[in-house]
Amino acid sequence: MPAKSRFTRLDAFTKTVEDARIRTTSGGIVTIASLLIVFWLVWGEWSDYRRVVVHPELIVDKGRGERMEIHLNISFPRVPCELLTLDVMDVSGEQQTGVKHGISKVQLAPASQGGRPIDVRALDLHADEPADHLGPDYCGECYGPPAPATASKPGCCQTCEEVREAYASVSWAFGKGEGVAQCEREHYSEKLQAQRDQGCRIEGGFRVNKVVGNFHIAPGRSFSNGMMHVHDLNNYLDPSQGDHTFTHQIHHLRFGPQLPDDLTNKVGGRAMGWTNHHLNPLDNTEQVTADAAFNYMYFLKVVSTSYYPLGWKSKGHLADQGDSSELVSIGQHGLGQDGSLETHQYSVTSHKRSLKGGSDSQEGHKERLHAVGGIPGVFFSYDISPMKAFAPSSAEPSPWRRR
Repeated sequence: MPAKSRFTRLDAFTKTVEDARIRTTSGGIVTIASLLIVFWLVWGEWSDYRRVVVHPELIVDKGRGERMEIHLNISFPRVPCELLTLDVMDVSGEQQTGVKHGISKVQLAPASQGGRPIDVRALDLHADEPADHLGPDYCGECYGPPAPATASKPGCCQTCEEVREAYASVSWAFGKGEGVAQCEREHYSEKLQAQRDQGCRIEGGFRVNKVVGNFHIAPGRSFSNGMMHVHDLNNYLDPSQGDHTFTHQIHHLRFGPQLPDDLTNKVGGRAMGWTNHHLNPLDNTEQVTADAAFNYMYFLKVVSTSYYPLGWKSKGHLADQGDSSELVSIGQHGLGQDGSLETHQYSVTSHKRSLKGGSDSQEGHKERLHAVGGIPGVFFSYDISPMKAFAPSSAEPSPWRRR
């Protein structure tokens, strides 16, 4: 018997003759539906095979002597840029007063004119105008205090800004510079008056020690008076300088690098519950007040977070060279050469009060009393969590392989 005949006898799916077959519409629909289901199952398995998910874990943060970056973008529609000062201090004793490196101040038109940005080049209210026409032997008076260490000519105050620094060094209030030749020459008072109704947007980033600390944006130049940190509030509280208040809008505030969009897309879908945890809770926060003597405080708990890509192998971070980490430009701190990311998440609670004291009876809390005094402004106090979120990436197994 031929080989074909022997195999034919083993056929369990015998076929009818062509004349006995009937093709129906329902049969065609079932065939198409079956093909679609098979295609959908195959595509689902292939997608699961290629899916990358993040599996967060909590570990003890054993880092020591680290630094972190803070990036902010905050608008103050009722305070001009000249009156705003950004200060940073922490429990280690380090202080950064009048932070300028990495920070930009954008002048805003009055709120009645829409608050649009004004050319940043117009920001330098007290530009150092050359004093060459006064003669090479000119030595400006400092009007009492010693000349600042940063003076362009030792022992002299050549510009209005240097006189202001000299006053701050001895904790003296400065005012509008009346009677100061350098300020009158630079028209400091007139320029300050021209900005009285303007607003300001502070944006950029700065680097701090990874310890408990705070940074704040308050009016006037800051200085130390004994063991106290104080600000020169004369121009801020002067009614002739405008109705200033600390109404503000936090467009963005984050600690460390931003979570990249491609990583968010990779861990999307089922992992969105995790990625949502990294949304910055203070973004697009707005506070409004009509009281000039008002204080806003935000208390933040910062949690270090490490993201590692699929197949990660350590090649070091851009800021893992000790003191040389200061050579890394703002915005690059925490970015790994191997695709890893060292950043931070945070939670926040807030409090606000009038510096005139009183109770919250208008809000239905008569028992809640506020102390009198303080500095108007916006204060951010941050605490570092001892735990660290460790988030490696891995390929997600298919439902069949999980069993």
